[in-house]
Amino acid sequence: MALFTGAAVALVTPFKEGIVDFDALGRLINWQINEKIDAIVSCGTTGEASTLNDEEHIQTVRFTVEHAHGRVPVLAGAGSNDTNHAVWMSQQLEKAGADGLLLVTPYYNKCTQKGLISHYKAIADSVSIPCLLYSVPGRTGVNISPDTVAELCTHPNIIGIKEASGNISQVVEISKYISSDFALYSGNDDMVVPLLSMGGSGVISTVANIIPNDTHQMVAAYIQGDLNKAREMQIRMKPLIDSLFAEVNPIPVKAALNMMGMIEREYRLPLCDPENKTLYQISNELKSYGLINTNI
Repeated sequence: MALFTGAAVALVTPFKEGIVDFDALGRLINWQINEKIDAIVSCGTTGEASTLNDEEHIQTVRFTVEHAHGRVPVLAGAGSNDTNHAVWMSQQLEKAGADGLLLVTPYYNKCTQKGLISHYKAIADSVSIPCLLYSVPGRTGVNISPDTVAELCTHPNIIGIKEASGNISQVVEISKYISSDFALYSGNDDMVVPLLSMGGSGVISTVANIIPNDTHQMVAAYIQGDLNKAREMQIRMKPLIDSLFAEVNPIPVKAALNMMGMIEREYRLPLCDPENKTLYQISNELKSYGLINTNI
């Protein structure tokens, strides 16, 4: 069974004066749920997990679980380039109450597909909650091949994949393994409808941080058979999505949320403030989409 069907937000982690801003995080969680988001991913790439220490990571996931209070599923990012650490973190996040785990491929040291299979099986064997594979070779340098998916999807605790390779041909190959026990989710906001057409169950989304209801409605429209509405929404979102990836994620999306009055514009190095031209692009697209006042 899929952890969720629809749109999950890869939620940002707001900071204030160098620490996690739990007040702002609570407001974001409530707003997302009120706007009909279908699931929340805590401490993924967009959540700046790479610069959270272990205590902050676990605390942020626990807070998200407790604040969501069962209203939507909460998935926790637990990937690492160290399998032992990924196993330990996965166990801690299971104890923190996460409904499932999002496991990015090992980065920097990389590995072979054989090593990748062993890595994922070790994590999945160590917990009792469902695990999602996460393939984003543009960030990690490691791709999950369709053959590897074919082997991993038989593991009872591995129930899907977030596919962010940007390679639609690979998505088609992976779609062969979709079943009632294995779901496919888009990891690219500009490829949601194409992936749904191959049997996908939804998206784990960055743009949903600022347009949760529209992201939910786009997937819902497709699933309900209104393909024209889904297509039109995907096309309308495209310039906004492009602005959120004008610099490395999550720099632009945090700037957008700041312009919307929702969080401080604060990052942890090596992430830093966006260039002025990026801020101008984001502001223009937010105005065009109707998310901020045109007089700002």
